[in-house]
Amino acid sequence: MDFTGLVFGLLVLVPMVYSNTEGDALYTLRRSLSDPDNVLQSWDPTLVNPCTWFHITCNQDNRVTRVDLGNSNLSGRLVSELGKLEHLQYLELYKNNIQGTIPAEFGKLKNLISLDLYNNNISGVIPPSLGNLKSLVFLRLNDNQLTGRIPRELAGIPSLKVVDVSTNNLCGTIPTTGPFEHIPLSNFENNARLEGPELQGLAVYDTNC
Repeated sequence: MDFTGLVFGLLVLVPMVYSNTEGDALYTLRRSLSDPDNVLQSWDPTLVNPCTWFHITCNQDNRVTRVDLGNSNLSGRLVSELGKLEHLQYLELYKNNIQGTIPAEFGKLKNLISLDLYNNNISGVIPPSLGNLKSLVFLRLNDNQLTGRIPRELAGIPSLKVVDVSTNNLCGTIPTTGPFEHIPLSNFENNARLEGPELQGLAVYDTNC
């Protein structure tokens, strides 16, 4: 092969390598989930990339931008490998029976706009690493079994418009800075140990966590 052909071959190979990495990450998710309705049946790891799989959307460069698995009767656990989906904008896994914790690696999804994990059985803390998601607009974690405090790192996301953590087991106080200035208190209700909005400079926060 001459030099020109070699360069062309490498250029063709690069998106395939990315796509295979993303396919591997998604297939790891598939293996961690119980799927009685076979909604993931098309997730074939032998394909060049996952862009032909049902419930997956890709951009023009064959990079995964959406995972739409809401209300799919899935159970099992989330996997840290999803943090490799660098171009992911929408992660929709609401209304399933997913257990376990939210991986800290989700903080690597720098292009994420919407993280919808509500109505599951997810436990553990809300990872402070989610504060790295500077494109995040929608964070819906309500109706789970989450514990611990609301990370103050989330207050540093300027694009954040919707936060719903109602009906969990959170503790501490409700942030009031940044995007939290405009989040209704109803989005924090049904957390028995979660106290009211914090008073800046007048109280020690999260003393009951």
